[in-house]
Amino acid sequence: MSAKKDADGNMNVDIDIIRELAGILDDAGLTEIEVEDGDRKIRVARGGGGTFAPVHTLAAPAPVTAPAALAAEPVAAPADDYAGAQKSPMVGTAYLAAEPDSANFISVGDKVAVGDTILIVEAMKVMNPIVSETAGTVKAILVENGQPIEYDQPLVVIA
Repeated sequence: MSAKKDADGNMNVDIDIIRELAGILDDAGLTEIEVEDGDRKIRVARGGGGTFAPVHTLAAPAPVTAPAALAAEPVAAPADDYAGAQKSPMVGTAYLAAEPDSANFISVGDKVAVGDTILIVEAMKVMNPIVSETAGTVKAILVENGQPIEYDQPLVVIA
């Protein structure tokens, strides 16, 4: 990146870099791209009107990490945190009770059997009962009432 400070301490950025980053946005179908070089950072973002807005900021120098070291660090998926948890079969909104004033289907410490309803997932205005896949004791409820959930998200730990 070609950026220098003038006598007043203002950063002068090579406009060709901005154009190149804007081209990458178009080619890759991105809405934003950011590059750093030491304590200098350039962010180019596409607004709703399809224009490019360069943003110049000075950031504190970040520790330099080799790219190979970054690739070696595994990123743990939330599902890995709850091995054996029953997961959501769909995207939707989780409800812990049949009605707002009703008691929850399950609580931590409850015993459940295979086929017992443990919660409801609303997807596209359809209420889908989620039933226990295993028998055991509820160890943890990993979602809150009314919480949006994703496919394969851990919902309940039953052991």
